[in-house]
Amino acid sequence: MKPTLRVVSIAAVVIAVAGASARADVKLPAVIASNMVLQRDVALPIWGWAEAGEEVTVRLGRCKASATADAAGAWRVTLPAMKCTPDHAPLIMTISGNNKIELTNILIGEVWVGSGQSNMEWPLTRTDELKQTLAKADRPRVRLMHVRKVQAKAPAKDVRLVSPWRASTAKTVPGFSAVLYHFGCRLHAELKVPVGLINSSWGGSPIEPWTVTDPKTRKGGGMHNAMIAPLQPFPIRGVIWYQGETNVMRKNGLKYFDKTKALVEGWRKTWPNEKLSFYFVQIAPFGRYAPGQLPALWEGQVASLKIPRTGMAVITDVTGNVNNIHPRRKVPVGNRLALWALAKDYGRQGLVYSGPLYKSMKVESGKIRLSFAHVGGGLVSRDGKPLTEFQIAGADGKFVPAKAVIDGKTVVVSADGVAAPKHVRFGWHKTANPNLSNKAGLPASPFQTDNWQGGTGEDN
Repeated sequence: MKPTLRVVSIAAVVIAVAGASARADVKLPAVIASNMVLQRDVALPIWGWAEAGEEVTVRLGRCKASATADAAGAWRVTLPAMKCTPDHAPLIMTISGNNKIELTNILIGEVWVGSGQSNMEWPLTRTDELKQTLAKADRPRVRLMHVRKVQAKAPAKDVRLVSPWRASTAKTVPGFSAVLYHFGCRLHAELKVPVGLINSSWGGSPIEPWTVTDPKTRKGGGMHNAMIAPLQPFPIRGVIWYQGETNVMRKNGLKYFDKTKALVEGWRKTWPNEKLSFYFVQIAPFGRYAPGQLPALWEGQVASLKIPRTGMAVITDVTGNVNNIHPRRKVPVGNRLALWALAKDYGRQGLVYSGPLYKSMKVESGKIRLSFAHVGGGLVSRDGKPLTEFQIAGADGKFVPAKAVIDGKTVVVSADGVAAPKHVRFGWHKTANPNLSNKAGLPASPFQTDNWQGGTGEDN
């Protein structure tokens, strides 16, 4: 009988261990982890999963909140808004239920997401500024998280990661998004607060897979479902977006405005944050697009400035090689996006945050006078040479090279042989590199005056 008793005893131990392991431990989404930055000045939702009916308590500093997991095991608490973390005082968060999780080195500051296709994904290792960037990369109050490229048919519960939240060092930044990193570093330098950056981008992707198709269910394209939806409702200040090259090749043109509007409004509803800032890059010139495709999409991008709380960085001057769709200089791109954020989100008064954007035209005695938004301290030729890449046409629609002269805050355009001008084009081709800018060094966006659909972002 002894062997039988021994078997029964072993079986009892196995059953007891199995019962203990069956009890669901408290779990957190990947975005809530040690080294994270939490958005300041807003209520802080913290969520996760546990055993159905399990009570979960979250403590952060002096704040405490509890919730009971629902029938599906989901729980969520909301902590009160907090101010920035002092330099010497990172926080600890504990999450207690059947088990206990301790998250360390947490900061309170500003959080931004970077998304789009390859020019957002483009790592620091492949930029011309790598050496200078690594020399200044030890920034313990700048934190980085990198989302893995995955798609899903329905909104996923959690993201998969290339790397979890980490402090910026020469070892952690090389594979990170260059545009997002330089954007964040500019904000960190100007605001003197912690900055958290979440890179969720995918080279070659069109805009459609990132878009919400049903706000009711939060369902969207495969990239949104797997790489954006699981981040929500983690509070963020805003999004920077660098995408459009693939949609140029799809001949979207002005339709890109509608696609951008759907993207922005969908993310704002599902985050949820109707005031979520959304700043994007006007894609760079590239010589291998089909004729006419790029200018048409540019107009769609400038039209997107009609969407509230949006902004656009113009980069016609940083291309370098028009046969490379990936400009290797990303510092000015990140800096120009940061200018919009500093002006619109952080109240920097008197800051010139955009290059000149076309507003209106007036025919005057055989010439056309052009007016612009974002003139700042005045218009200039950035290289000191006569203004380039202006064209003018009469009623026949035949454009010819034009003489363009700065006159105060306007540009006057004319051409011999065009006595009754009707239309102007500026930089309106796929390899544009015009020299009109404002005195802040920000280039003017390409435009055309015939039924122009663009916005200016002045009221955003």
